Amino acid sequence: MSEDQTPLGASGRTSASGVTQPPNNPIYEVETAEDDRPSAMSRIPSWAGEAVEMLLVFVLALAAVAAAWSGYQAARWSGVQASSYAQASARRIESTRASTSADQQTIVDVMSFTNYVNAWRSGDTALADFYHRRFRAEFLPAFDAWMATDPVNNPDAPSSPFEMPEYAPANQALANKLEVESEQLYAVGTDANQRADDYVLNTVFLATVLFFAGIAPRMRRLPAQLVLVGLAVALLGYGLVNVITYPIE
Repeated sequence: MSEDQTPLGASGRTSASGVTQPPNNPIYEVETAEDDRPSAMSRIPSWAGEAVEMLLVFVLALAAVAAAWSGYQAARWSGVQASSYAQASARRIESTRASTSADQQTIVDVMSFTNYVNAWRSGDTALADFYHRRFRAEFLPAFDAWMATDPVNNPDAPSSPFEMPEYAPANQALANKLEVESEQLYAVGTDANQRADDYVLNTVFLATVLFFAGIAPRMRRLPAQLVLVGLAVALLGYGLVNVITYPIE
């Protein structure tokens, strides 16, 4: 029986073990080499990769520290806000209490003065003296000052002692003082709330830096890496400026 003989140069070479090897074709060898070698567009030079890695380490370190500081300051300012609001509420309650007491005392003064005037007009001097002796200590200076203006004969005199500058109940002054303090504390709390919000937003920017810096090394192309690194550096700069300029608690 005859065997079919094929030229080795046309179909391939047969080794001693009987395994057929690829044909000795220059075109085949060039194509194989080109398929195994990465394209120039996807390659990142070693020096560029090392520079990017060093820069990312620096960016990540600064961003992590700045983000931690921003979070800490946000918590501190939130505490100031809560404390200021609580103190403002307490001052407002005290102011309301003092104002109520002042109103009650004013009612007592008005009733005592009205009874005195009625007794005086009716000619009951004893009854008028009775009410006069029971005037409150805070009302008596205003009454004496009003009487000194001769209200019976002087048409320009104030209509009552309550219009005199000497009439200044201590509880009413205390209520006004506490009301002012309450408004000031509320303003401090509102400002602290805004500071806390600013630091929280800055923490978000710094977290974005960590995201961009974290995914940059996974990019296989150098331009893509540089874009992400540039975004990370820009956001880091913005965050660091905020950290430096924001007030510290």
